[in-house]
Order: sequence, then C-alpha cells, then structure tokens
Amino acid sequence: MSIAAAAAAATVTVVSPPITSSNLRSLSITNSFKSSSLALQSKTATSTTTSLIRNPRFRSSVSAMSVSAQENRYQTSFLDRRESGVLHFVKYHGLGNDFIMVNNLDSMEPKVTPEQAVKLCDRNFGIGADGVIFAMPGWSGTDYTMRIFNSDGSEPEMCGNGVRCFAKFISDLSNLNGRQSFTVHTGAGLIIPEIQHDGKVKVDMGEPVLKASDIPTKIPPNKDQSVVKTQIEVDGVNWNVTCVSMGNPHCVTFGREGDENLVVDELNLADIGPKFEHHKLFPARTNTEFVQVFSRSHLKMRVWERGAGATLACGTGACAVVVAAILEGRSERNCTVDLPGGPLEIEWREDDNHVYMTGPAEGADLGVDE
Repeated sequence: MSIAAAAAAATVTVVSPPITSSNLRSLSITNSFKSSSLALQSKTATSTTTSLIRNPRFRSSVSAMSVSAQENRYQTSFLDRRESGVLHFVKYHGLGNDFIMVNNLDSMEPKVTPEQAVKLCDRNFGIGADGVIFAMPGWSGTDYTMRIFNSDGSEPEMCGNGVRCFAKFISDLSNLNGRQSFTVHTGAGLIIPEIQHDGKVKVDMGEPVLKASDIPTKIPPNKDQSVVKTQIEVDGVNWNVTCVSMGNPHCVTFGREGDENLVVDELNLADIGPKFEHHKLFPARTNTEFVQVFSRSHLKMRVWERGAGATLACGTGACAVVVAAILEGRSERNCTVDLPGGPLEIEWREDDNHVYMTGPAEGADLGVDE
C-alpha cells in the first residue's frame, strides 16, 4: 500500500488526537493526512512497526503504529479497539445520507458532545457527515439504544436512514450474518429494524402521528384533528401542506396554490427550505418534503432536514411522504420514493397502521488494498 493510500484510509476510520474542546478544531482532513504520512515516514520506524488492520466488512485498511516491534501482530477490527483518548468510528450511509458511527455500548453517555459533533460533521474542517450516531446499551428491555446528533448539534427523535445504518453497524460489530432483527430504543419510541437476506434493511417505523398538536404544528386542523392539504403562507407564497410525525415532525407539500405539478428539481431548496423549517407554525421546527407524483406507486421527493439542511435522503421523510400522499388520495399504500441518493420502498399497512421502510445501508468502502 502506498503512503498516500494508507493515510487516506486512516483518515476515514480513526481520529487520533484526543477529543477535547480545546483541540477538536484541529481534527481536519488536512491535518489527519499530514499526521498519518509523517508517522509512516518517521525515521524511528526501526523501533516501531506499521501493521495493516483489515476490516473484512468494508474491504478497507487502516494503519496503526505499535509501540514495540516485539509486540504480537494480529488481525483485529478497528471497531474493537479501545485506546484511551481516541475516538474510533466508521462512516456509514443510507442512500448518501451519511453518518459517523460510534460504538458507545459501554456507556449511556455519548462519547462526544453536541458541540464536538458539529465540528466532526464539518465537511471542510472535520470528518464530514449529516450526523453522529451512537450505538448504546438497550433501555427498558430493548436490545440497543440509538442517539443521534445532527450536523448543527441538535438531537432529533429519530432518523430513518440513520436507524438502517445503525442496524448494519450493530451487525458488523457482532459479525452477524443472514437475516437479523433488533429492538432499538429511540427518542421516537421502539423501532424494529430487520436486516434482509439481500443486505437491505427493513424497518418497522411504527404508526404515523397525525394529530396536529402532537406533531407539533400550530396549523389549525382541517380533517378531524389532522392537517391534510391545507394552505400556509411561506415567504409570500401559499403552499398546500399535510403534516405528519414519524417520531419527528414533517411538513409535506405537493405544490403551491393553483400549481400542484411540482417539479422538485427546479426548486431552490437552500432558499425555501429554511423558511419552512423555522416557520412560526412549527414550534419544534420541521423537516420539509417537496414531492413530485409520477404515478400512484412512484413518487419523487427532495428534503430539507431540520438541523441538517438539504440531504441526499431522509427515511422518516419518505415515510411521511407516502402517508401524506395516501391522505391526499394521490397514491397507493405501497410506493417507491425516489430521493437524490436513490429509492426507498415504503408501505403503510392498513392491518396494523404501521409504516415499513426498506432500503440499503452501507459502510464506507474505500477500495483500498494492501
């Protein structure tokens, strides 16, 4: 392996400086490249050895310096290393919605603070991600607990793509194969992801919340206690919206007043997204999905996520979109939802009122070989 390749692999898989408020700013990609390269080129290499630790799940290698040439060389996963003052992590993504995954199974206290998470998620001066996810011990009888800090430091109740990545991360940590199912405690309650034989993850997302005050939104209900295809004004424009909570709040729109043939790729998401997110009608802010209908079983959406901005995918958002489409009479109960990062399969079952999401979750594959 070349020095450059080893340095690149090390950067994506391990942050070497201790995580403290005073030095977290230095956790930049540039600095990591430099420190890795210097370590590999050190003139004291005769007293240290460089070993390649391979994780078979990701087909990527990371470099680590042993303190003595006499120490035994052995193969192990970086996911199992426990050096003090070092944050070990791996990157996962669900359709491009990417996360820094942290093994936090030894504590119910996150290994980094929300402020540190902001810096780690920075795509120029940190690792780069839409959020940091912590795999924690189970709570109240569940197998595991999942917590997440968004790239702005806020903590959402749930994340659909995140929980698929969480399930795959747990499977990789435990070297599990085949079909597996877990119970996961989240801020949105019990979530049950199941890894399928094809490697995709199917998640029972539970029942959608439609009561306006529970979403929460201050938009007056117009259908029972729900907000379905009602108008709100955003920056001087009237939009038709339906509000849904999948454990976190969503505002779904299929178009403006008098113009429901929305072409989502033409939207200036960076301009309109924040105006929805911070609208006074959403006291806890909101995720916003802009939807284009191709057929009753095929939808396309773009999303502005609360706390993360424009992302390539949002699992809870895709679920909310299908619920909203059904409530507005636009779709069947089983739909393909196209997101910028790829498609998700969403089903809102009539028999149990649960929403099921199926899609991929992948660990970082750098394509780095020895």
